Amino acid sequence: MADKSETAANAASARNEKVLQVERHDYPDLAPKDGKRTQSLQGFDDIYTDIVDYIVRCTHLIWDERDIGLIYTHYTHNCVLYGTTGTLYTREEVVRDTIQRLVSFPERRGMATQVVWKGNDKEGFYTSHLVTGTGRHSQNGQLGPATGRMFTSRTIADCMIFENKIYREWVVADTTAILQQLGVDVQAYADRIAKASFEKGVVSLDIGENRLMIGQYPPEAEADTSLASTELERHTLRWLHEVFNRKMLGTIAKVYAPTVQYHGPLMLELYGQASVIHQTLGLIGSLPDAVFAPQHICSTPCEEGGEKVAVRWIMEGHHIGWGTLNHLGAPTGKYVRLMGITHFHYKNGKIVDEWRVYDEASALVQVKLAQMADVPAAGIES
Repeated sequence: MADKSETAANAASARNEKVLQVERHDYPDLAPKDGKRTQSLQGFDDIYTDIVDYIVRCTHLIWDERDIGLIYTHYTHNCVLYGTTGTLYTREEVVRDTIQRLVSFPERRGMATQVVWKGNDKEGFYTSHLVTGTGRHSQNGQLGPATGRMFTSRTIADCMIFENKIYREWVVADTTAILQQLGVDVQAYADRIAKASFEKGVVSLDIGENRLMIGQYPPEAEADTSLASTELERHTLRWLHEVFNRKMLGTIAKVYAPTVQYHGPLMLELYGQASVIHQTLGLIGSLPDAVFAPQHICSTPCEEGGEKVAVRWIMEGHHIGWGTLNHLGAPTGKYVRLMGITHFHYKNGKIVDEWRVYDEASALVQVKLAQMADVPAAGIES
């Protein structure tokens, strides 16, 4: 864990190197032609001027310009990519998965919304890249027959990078938003994914009691802030623990601005503290015994004022309640592991914007997979 002096030095270095930010800049500014390097990037291709340029430009080239072969020079052979419905363990799998996703959406464009990052070229970089994607479902593919409909969705990809190569990545795409806009049956989609996994021998096992309440003990009183490098990051981990684990949802009104904008799953655009409270309560309501566990946190100053903080997290619990995971339907009691990434914009000490991304379809697949695993057991009992 970095101490305060290391964090201050990193922040000062970032300011001196003048690393670009996404908020106020057009793509030609973020990925300039013949641009001069403004940040130390030992081992990186000469074309990149800083780490934001790297992640924005290579994502654009691979996904928008269809230079899929850049994956061979921008990912290690043994990279691990964690998705919401499975994990890829090799570069070749990343190549094949990218091709298949682009087959269905030949007109897709992904626009960089913001990049929160930390690190350096000696120890490696970590980036959290929020992308707003648009396109049209004009070809048959992974999502079934082409519908011809347009879509807009959000994706956040967290990457660990060393010397021009991504060696670990977490991708949270709001697949459910795309399915709904295309008119694709979400239940049928989840059935197909779950069946394919089940036929490979993969089952979702109920792990029983989790660490939210061991025996009859209440949730931990204090948040684990060991992931944090700054006081703002520690503050963020503390209030997230209060809200999600201790169920103190009134905390939201203390840390969010009254005029907060909430940008949520299914492309929800809501306004005000009450909206955030309701959406958060609904998420907890679907998995009321869930543990909320942050996996990574980083932050950068924002040209619009204040700072932006990115948190990658896991919620693990059982579907024993009603909430905003509407496609799960009536409580099933099945174990669900939800991976999400959230970006916060703090200004004048309060959160003025939140971008929350998780994939409800992933939770639905897990529930259906667990239900499929129940069938043989029921047959044996009979």
